[in-house]
Amino acid sequence: MPEQTENLNSLETEEAVTDEHKRRIRSFVLRTGRMTVGQQRGMDEFWPRWGLSVEQGLIDPAQVFGRDAPLVLEIGFGMGASLLTQATEMTDHNFIGIEVHTPGVGKLLAEAGDAGLTNLRTYQEDAIEVLNRCILDGSVDLLQLFFPDPWHKKRHHKRRIVQAEFAQLVRRKLKVGGRFHMATDWENYAEHMVEVMSVAEGFENTATEGQQYVPRPDSRPHTKFEARGERLGHGVWDIIYRKTC
Repeated sequence: MPEQTENLNSLETEEAVTDEHKRRIRSFVLRTGRMTVGQQRGMDEFWPRWGLSVEQGLIDPAQVFGRDAPLVLEIGFGMGASLLTQATEMTDHNFIGIEVHTPGVGKLLAEAGDAGLTNLRTYQEDAIEVLNRCILDGSVDLLQLFFPDPWHKKRHHKRRIVQAEFAQLVRRKLKVGGRFHMATDWENYAEHMVEVMSVAEGFENTATEGQQYVPRPDSRPHTKFEARGERLGHGVWDIIYRKTC
């Protein structure tokens, strides 16, 4: 009977988590698309070694990477160009990327594998699920959110990932002194990010006094996407907040 009760409780917990996942407004839309040969090779050849899943539960970064090193976590790495550059240039850091779209994950894994990188791991999951279920509190040195979907129509602003609840989730995962680095090419979203973060408990803006944004730091690679936008006259806003407590 105790074993039966335990199984029922476990089932109820799983159902509650599933129901909550269904109710939560998602900040992304899953797109379908064909995989290239190279992207599929990345999944087939390198996912078994470097892929992580929510089902694994909480991870110990030192165990995952086989060493202690500063941990950088990136949400929504797209096709992975920026993250790959960082992992290549900052070999003294460990990197975990989170992306829901399979082609981007496959491309990143193929290129990282061909380059012989060992300091990069990836989830193909909802970032909120990963943060809640897999990342230890106080374990992240730098959390990156570069060019998230701006959901530019006002009626869709509730789908933007940067919200008050998300800010506190990020705060839990960061070490004291850890940084939350956001970048967007939508000015309205940049203003929204500052609005949310300026009242978020436990954070301070790293911009110089009287400013809200910072110049692009060397740690964020200058991508082709960004360069194309600049040629079209688009601005890019970098926002970095530090966890104070």
